[in-house]
Amino acid sequence: MSRFARPKPVGRATGRGLVVGAVAVLLAGVGASADAASGTAPSGPVVSGATVNSGHDVIVGITHNVQFPVTVTGSDDSGLSFADVDLKGPHGGFYTTDAFCETATACTTGFTVNAHPAPGSDDPVDLANTNAGTWSVDALVDANDGDSAFAPGVGSFSLKRAARLTVNASPEPVAKGARITVTGKLVRANWDTYRYAGYAGQAVKLQFRPKGSSTYTTVATVNTSDTGTLRTTAKAVKDGYWRWSFTGTNTTGPAKATGDYVDVRP
Repeated sequence: MSRFARPKPVGRATGRGLVVGAVAVLLAGVGASADAASGTAPSGPVVSGATVNSGHDVIVGITHNVQFPVTVTGSDDSGLSFADVDLKGPHGGFYTTDAFCETATACTTGFTVNAHPAPGSDDPVDLANTNAGTWSVDALVDANDGDSAFAPGVGSFSLKRAARLTVNASPEPVAKGARITVTGKLVRANWDTYRYAGYAGQAVKLQFRPKGSSTYTTVATVNTSDTGTLRTTAKAVKDGYWRWSFTGTNTTGPAKATGDYVDVRP
């Protein structure tokens, strides 16, 4: 199986994943009872954690597939052999896939998510805006000796809608001490319409970087309009670059505009 195998899409669960998971939970309960009765320590694999996208948010736009790894870690006397991984999100969001373990303690599988139906797909289910937010990771691992362990909620991550920012500073050039007008627009991916639309009521920072410097400094914070537009004025003191910067929200990724250079003349 390819590392980035095509998973079942949002809203669908495989019968195998659900049945095997249920069996694993049942067996784990029986094993625990037997161990408790005998006074011996429980045996079998242990799932210690799951890392999604190397610890970074998963940010999805409207046209391209986004691939990212999920690594489940754990241990067993015989070593881990296989992992079945489910991602569960808000409002019925669901993806599942599996992979053989690359080491005795780590199993990495890949997921592909998108905001659009795949052309010709037998199951063209895609992301919806309501799926953005915090997702959890469930993992079922198999050991080389045949034992299994199911770990619900072993990890979590944020799945966010992509954002974009534009900027324009004018007039250019401008006399030193005069005021310039800086405009722009904040938009974010709409997974329901497959377009970018204005993001209203968001605090966005206006930043300036002097010519010859690599550091931007925040000079003002402006809220976007009902259509996502931005507008403010600032005093022109020296040559440099102006940009808008958005830190993001729980459902939307961050964005920075490319700096717009303004020539300030004496």
